[in-house]
Amino acid sequence: MLKKVTIGITMGDPAGIGPEITLKTLMEPSIYEWCNPIVIGDVSTLDYFIEKLNIDVKLNVVSKPSEAKYVFGTIDVIDMGLVNMDHLMLGRDSAAGGEAAFAYVKKVIDLALNNEIDATVTNPISKGAINLAGHHYAGHTEIYADLTNTEKYTMMLAHHDFRVVHVSTHVSLRVACDRATKERVLEVITIAHEACKKLGIKEPRIGVAGLNPHSGEGGLFGHEEIEEIIPAINAAKELGMIVDGPVPPDTLFPKARGGWYDIVVAMYHDQGHIPLKLLGFVYDRELGAWDAIEGVNITLGLPIIRTSVDHGTAYDQVGTGKASPLSLINAIDYGVQLAKQRVNEY
Repeated sequence: MLKKVTIGITMGDPAGIGPEITLKTLMEPSIYEWCNPIVIGDVSTLDYFIEKLNIDVKLNVVSKPSEAKYVFGTIDVIDMGLVNMDHLMLGRDSAAGGEAAFAYVKKVIDLALNNEIDATVTNPISKGAINLAGHHYAGHTEIYADLTNTEKYTMMLAHHDFRVVHVSTHVSLRVACDRATKERVLEVITIAHEACKKLGIKEPRIGVAGLNPHSGEGGLFGHEEIEEIIPAINAAKELGMIVDGPVPPDTLFPKARGGWYDIVVAMYHDQGHIPLKLLGFVYDRELGAWDAIEGVNITLGLPIIRTSVDHGTAYDQVGTGKASPLSLINAIDYGVQLAKQRVNEY
């Protein structure tokens, strides 16, 4: 019998929905069939939401993963002891919340780098809160890259088998255009190819988006495709990869949804995020509530595995009991897949 992989789950910003969806997720018996999950967070916060939401579960405080029980009905927690619930303001940014959220991320990265866990899964943090705490990062992706000394990396979003990677993410649209260089596009195509192989896809089919309307229309609407993107695609083909493009995005994403590609390379943040969230985020107008919030955010190119929910802290939902755990469940599933693939390599 194969050994279960151990997954470290950060609690996210304590003022957001991270604690609630963590509890809801680990009340699913299937999670313990997939892996050994351990939470890095604050027991005081989890206890607060257990009582508020009337959740029947026990917490087991440990100092390291090897001490955990990994038994359904008991949630193993590495208690960082950073949050005072008497002073924390729920549903808003604060330096205290940002400091705690950053500390959870740093701890889970250290555990992975020291091979105490097989993969990391992150709950939502607030960029505003971590910056109030003095940690000047644009988000999880940049924190992971910095703390693991990684130079070549990219963000991948996934909704089941619909996968998107990005040439650039948290920069202005003007800067994003400048970053669509041959070197960077080829780098992201290569990372995408390797990611699919790690997911067990033997011959990944990669679709590459154009930057300009109609992929530049032969130079009428811009020259980036001719000067940068097409040379990158040709270089990838010379390396033996199966690559199509540049395809106009309004055609590329419907093709990807239809199964033409295993992964798509988007040129900038919103080009990739919008189609994926259109699939994964479903709002019920009649009920006035989100019916589903699915999707996974994965940082590729790191020496460790990192997957995450594909949504924010949802401050407006904190304490209502309505927060959906689907994205976190999906993130754990992807983390397990990647961890098992890596374990089998050794």
